[in-house]
Amino acid sequence: MSLADELRSVVGIEADDAPAVLEKYSRDASLFAVRPQVVAYPKDADDICRLVKFVAQKKKENPKLKISITARAAGTDMSGGPLGDSIILDTSRYLNKLLRLGEDFAEVESGMYFRDFDKETKTIGLELPSYTASRELCSVGGMASNDSGGEKNLKYGKTARYVEELEIVLADGQKHVLKNLEGDTLRQKLAEQSFEGGLYRNIAKLVSSHQTVIGAHKPLVKKNSSGYALWDIGDGASSLNLARLVVGSQGTLGIITKIKFRLVRPKPYAAMVVMFVNRLSQLGELVPEVLQYSPDSFESYDDHTFKIAIKFFPELAGQMKSGLFSLGFKFLPEFWMLLTGGVPKLVLLAEFRADKQEEALARAQKLAADIAGDRDHASVHIAKSERQARKYWAVRRESFNLLRRKVRGLRTAPFFDDFVVSPAVLPEFLPKLEHILADYPELIYTVAGHVGDGNFHIIPLIDPKRENTAKIIDELSHKVYDLVLEYNGSITGEHNDGLVRTPYVEKMFGREMYALFYCVKQYFDPLQIFNPGKKVGSTFSDTLPYLDLVIPKK
Repeated sequence: MSLADELRSVVGIEADDAPAVLEKYSRDASLFAVRPQVVAYPKDADDICRLVKFVAQKKKENPKLKISITARAAGTDMSGGPLGDSIILDTSRYLNKLLRLGEDFAEVESGMYFRDFDKETKTIGLELPSYTASRELCSVGGMASNDSGGEKNLKYGKTARYVEELEIVLADGQKHVLKNLEGDTLRQKLAEQSFEGGLYRNIAKLVSSHQTVIGAHKPLVKKNSSGYALWDIGDGASSLNLARLVVGSQGTLGIITKIKFRLVRPKPYAAMVVMFVNRLSQLGELVPEVLQYSPDSFESYDDHTFKIAIKFFPELAGQMKSGLFSLGFKFLPEFWMLLTGGVPKLVLLAEFRADKQEEALARAQKLAADIAGDRDHASVHIAKSERQARKYWAVRRESFNLLRRKVRGLRTAPFFDDFVVSPAVLPEFLPKLEHILADYPELIYTVAGHVGDGNFHIIPLIDPKRENTAKIIDELSHKVYDLVLEYNGSITGEHNDGLVRTPYVEKMFGREMYALFYCVKQYFDPLQIFNPGKKVGSTFSDTLPYLDLVIPKK
């Protein structure tokens, strides 16, 4: 009997192992391809409970058996996080409903697409502000699993800030609700004789007895999705928040089924200062100067991204739901830049939002006047409304998708695509990074990111037919991450570890902290059935066989 047959007959869950289905689920937006044995589609949390018990029993009977569960929804992950060689659990088919919408919160199933969730919350003027550039494609469960952030992170922070509680199926095959516990409530939970009570006791002891190690190795930058967030879950005595530990864990600790998000009411009007920067050295004064004006967003993209957007502007028109003539008219100044050879090295976007259009515009004008005044920082343009700013947001949000879909003969290779350093060190850091990349002239790459947070997304294009491609990936990853860690940064701000960065997690955190991550994994998942090989436990040689060095069909 095949595994798919067992899932259908024994577990009672919908399952499919057709070759075309397995091929589809073997990829996400990363460099990897991992072929699963079967894809399961749970209709409710009870399906997942039965599946976890089934897999756990299999592992108890035969500890060497390679059987595991990897949760997946939209499949937009750039790290290989939702890829696995056993059971893929797709929550997007059925677990995709908004359950409750309150005055400042929403309860939602983990497989709901953010675009659908956003439409619902916007009906009462609310928003989950941690959405990503892939907001039209990603799911809310994926956002929680990666602790995603996006263009509003500078003001609002990442997804973890908005997760109030989680319903999750843990290794005992039962549903549990995790949230921050304090005082008597925490003491009662610590005394509880159950799997969950034992879990709280183990994590509380781990945190309280290793405060020195945790404090010494916690990330110093504002954004981080690497490792398990032991530094952000309480002291284990007065408070403990296991929901915060699960957020960002990439499905390695259990299967999230339901999320309660706190929502915000965004300011309705916007104006944007667009800065065209010709030299990276200009960032030294420009970035801190912009940050003094407290923009809601401070984003960037480079000349490669700019040129690709101009080249494929018909596709951009589709994303903007704009006609070609209309889009062409909007981009006339940018076309003229391209024709006259004046393409800037970087385009910086500082957006201000307010309750009135006049207020947003006044803040933008004040910044623009300062920048364009007595300093030769950059040429400056003001987008006086959200409508005028749309074309710049479209370029910023769609750059990666344009690369994936339109550049033929090469493929996107996100492998050092999400590092973070303090914005204050960018003038030193970026030239050193350019020097490293200059040793690899065969690589074409784009740079986009959240310059206000020092979080950059560099996506190289590689020739998969080159014999030394795998060597370049490992060698360049080490060089870039060594530079990032020299400046006390993080190897990933929001895309998480997955297959691509798990081999470098120990490099970032050190041996002692990495050992604590192993303990977290063991406490939550003693049989190693949840998304193995992510966060801890894999080396580059382990992930090497899964590199997908084949150009995907367009």
